[in-house]
Amino acid sequence: MSKAEQRAQMSNGAGFIAALDQSGGSTPKALALYGVEASDYSSDEEMFGEIQKMRARIILADDFTKGKVIGAILFERTLGEEIDGRKVAHYLWSVKGIVPFLKIDKGLEEQANGVQVMKPIPGLAETLAKADGVFGTKERSVIHEANADGIAAVVSQQFDVGREVINAGMIPIIEPEVNIHSESKAAAEDILRAELLKNLDQLNDDQDVMLKLTIPNQANLYDDLADHPRVLRVVALSGGYSTEQACDLLGQNGKMIASFSRALTEGLSKQQSEAEFNAALGGNINKIFSASA
Repeated sequence: MSKAEQRAQMSNGAGFIAALDQSGGSTPKALALYGVEASDYSSDEEMFGEIQKMRARIILADDFTKGKVIGAILFERTLGEEIDGRKVAHYLWSVKGIVPFLKIDKGLEEQANGVQVMKPIPGLAETLAKADGVFGTKERSVIHEANADGIAAVVSQQFDVGREVINAGMIPIIEPEVNIHSESKAAAEDILRAELLKNLDQLNDDQDVMLKLTIPNQANLYDDLADHPRVLRVVALSGGYSTEQACDLLGQNGKMIASFSRALTEGLSKQQSEAEFNAALGGNINKIFSASA
């Protein structure tokens, strides 16, 4: 299958994107929720081994198919891992029909002007060149306050990195998350929408992106972003909402689909039998799919 088929699936496919990109900072928390305590591993190597087992269990589950999951975001280390003798990105596409993405950001700078921009991404060109079988990338910043200068800096940095990704032949998922607990969330979203439109209008006709955004306070606020000719898709992050909350809010936004991480894995446990695990995951997948439909 070709990039054109992957692009068509991301543009028009019914379903959502699974965020399986827990990194060094978020892995201990994700593992604890999964029933793996810090005392169960004694090194980073063992920790990443545990999270890979969790990811593989999710990917191998019966309900984890392109009928409902159209894409999956991976952590850089995951590209070197295998499932059933195939590299994970190749397994996702060739066996499951799910489009693979790669998380490329290296975390966040300290807060300034009400936002956290991305840390530098050393060796990005080499990472992109080695990302065999990967369709696109994901890179995250966080907005805490409705600070116009801060939000402009976040969006400008995101598009600078996005252009590097496009030049490497991939589609970037630009992710300026708005903190769901922000006291000025609605105002921040209005500023963000205007900044995104301004930067989208500056892209060339052959420069396309996806957007990953916090579900807005005002339903359908981002419809004009979804309709922009340079945008393949607008996807929603769960941002700390429960699966139930995230799905209820997403269902009010007709042109957004989900790209959930914590809401996808809610209620999953290493201690569950395969039947229990598959039932819990299948229930989450069905809820998120319905909210994305």
